[in-house]
Amino acid sequence: MAPSIRELKGIGEKTEKLFAKVGVRTTDDLLHYYPRDYDIYDSPIPISKITGPMKCAVKARVSQTLDVKKAGARTVVTGKIEDDTGYLFVIWFGMPFLRTVLKRGGIYVFRGKVEPKNGRLYLEQPEYFSLASYEKMLHAMQPIYGLTKGLTNKTVTKAVRQILEQKSCLKDYFPEDFRRQYGLEDYGTSLMDIHFPSCFDMLKKARKRLVFDEFFFFILTVSRLKEQADSTLSSFPLKEVWKTEELVERLPYELTNAQKNVWYEIERDLKSPRAMARLVQGDVGSGKTVIAFLAMVMTAENGAQAALMAPTEVLAKQHYDSLKSLLSQEEWDCYQPLLLTGSNTQKEKRERQGALKSGVSKIAIGTHALFQKNVEYQNLALVITDEQHRFGVHQREEFSHKGEKPNVLVMSATPIPRTLAVILYGDLDISVIDELPAKRLPIKNCVVDQRYRSTAYRFIREQIQEGHQAYVICPLVEESEGLEAENVIDYEKNLRRLWNGEIRTGILHGKMRPSEKNEVMEQFASGQIQVLVGTTVVEVGVNVPNATVMMVENAERFGLASLHQLRGRVGRGEAQSYCIFMQSNQEQEQSRRLEILGKSNDGFQIAAEDMKLRGPGDLLGFRQSGDLEFNLADIYQDGSILELASRAAAQLIVSGSLNQEEYRKLKDKCEIYMKNKMEEIQL
Repeated sequence: MAPSIRELKGIGEKTEKLFAKVGVRTTDDLLHYYPRDYDIYDSPIPISKITGPMKCAVKARVSQTLDVKKAGARTVVTGKIEDDTGYLFVIWFGMPFLRTVLKRGGIYVFRGKVEPKNGRLYLEQPEYFSLASYEKMLHAMQPIYGLTKGLTNKTVTKAVRQILEQKSCLKDYFPEDFRRQYGLEDYGTSLMDIHFPSCFDMLKKARKRLVFDEFFFFILTVSRLKEQADSTLSSFPLKEVWKTEELVERLPYELTNAQKNVWYEIERDLKSPRAMARLVQGDVGSGKTVIAFLAMVMTAENGAQAALMAPTEVLAKQHYDSLKSLLSQEEWDCYQPLLLTGSNTQKEKRERQGALKSGVSKIAIGTHALFQKNVEYQNLALVITDEQHRFGVHQREEFSHKGEKPNVLVMSATPIPRTLAVILYGDLDISVIDELPAKRLPIKNCVVDQRYRSTAYRFIREQIQEGHQAYVICPLVEESEGLEAENVIDYEKNLRRLWNGEIRTGILHGKMRPSEKNEVMEQFASGQIQVLVGTTVVEVGVNVPNATVMMVENAERFGLASLHQLRGRVGRGEAQSYCIFMQSNQEQEQSRRLEILGKSNDGFQIAAEDMKLRGPGDLLGFRQSGDLEFNLADIYQDGSILELASRAAAQLIVSGSLNQEEYRKLKDKCEIYMKNKMEEIQL
């Protein structure tokens, strides 16, 4: 176990708790808490080149003594700076000492964001440097980390530097010949250069190495599961039952041909003496869940148990309610389905765990609560995980251990190209549902800039007046230091002011308690909330056919796969639905990427096109591969590295090199990786 960050100089109990909020508890966590962006110190520009809002540096003289005034409880410092091409106003808050530091006539480099105010251009809260000190900073790439309130970028940076100076944690576990063969940078150098790169080329090399490592250890784990699966005989080979055919005939719609083909493959697996291990890939709204229900009913009809695990309580509750509407009262009484989540009372948990242990309940739907240590099953024959990209391979393995060699079915709406899916899910057979139900109208999409905002709000209001509902997605929960993007908290307040309470709004984000999330989603599903402002947590929200508009702010900050899944929250009813992608910048490359969404509703095509457009130099920005156990890697952007890591892992496995002395450090690292992942599951 890596040392606690409390052992670092300057980190006390308060700071330790702040780090814990961003998932950093040990020095190893901190080493792999990679920057989300980099601040590059460019050459100063002439003041005359500044025409509107922008971030820049200027070399200028202080043309008048700074003015210090009180504005309520705050101290405001203002002044004027100039160069040979023009002048600019500057403003700081809470820094009265600057009056004695920045003397009239002194020449400095000022760096910050320029904003227009009352007809003037102001450089707000700028950093200031002597000419010599800025020269040293020029072209440097300073890390910008994800933060929480009270945790500053400076605190994270200092802590990371402390660890890197210790050197002992930077020793490589790959032999030099291995690194040379696959073109990999040294591990220690890579960690230094991912946090404090001296140039963009060094950053690319560092990132390639660390992405390779993430894929490599993941693939080794998958390979181990594949070996187990190939030799696993099912303890519960099932018999075909007519009940599933009755359910299909009872559906208010006809299964698509793709659904029928996938159900045939699953039914064949369940009757086989070999335990099923299958992934069902299907676009959002393609009808994966009903196929899962058929498999659960087939299992229950054979006298065994089936469990379906969803990533959120909201989605688990939706599945539970959907199953109830599908089954007759007689079938419901026979199977005794139950819902098991973290928010159940202790009494409810005891009763439901008892029903599973005794075998009274044949069908269980829930969250991670389904595979906690104290949950036992009498004869668990089928394990299903929904939204597979949100569960790690290790959780899948742990959950399957709840039964004696059960069948395993995993479902994912992430549109991963088949070549990459074969690597990522090497322990699973793959089925694809590539058709949408016939009555679904294609979603109408548009990519717009900030000038369209008032029109977009007007359109949302019109949809609400027609009796529909809408989503608005923001990249942040709350305002974040150093990151200019819309946040849920402030956005919802602004909407309330804009609509003067005429339209009922609500918020949903990952920092809310499960009970709060459930309440909000239930209010949205029932129509009490008309416009839901949230983060990407709504990707796995409840099914609300009445929602017809999805508006995504700062759309360029999301990967296309994530945007496509968000879009899948609308278009679930018979009314025409719309998706508005609001772009906050004017970069042509970003516009080209977003236009892919505007032209297609096919998730697999979108993923393929996105891979073509995203070159190896596109290193920064938000990852889009969900939570596939990776801190840095992106399965779309890094597809070539994924294939390289796959070849390397296969070579070591086939050759048996891991048992050689030369690879002892690597073997030890693999064992630590496995152990840490299993501990994460049990937390």
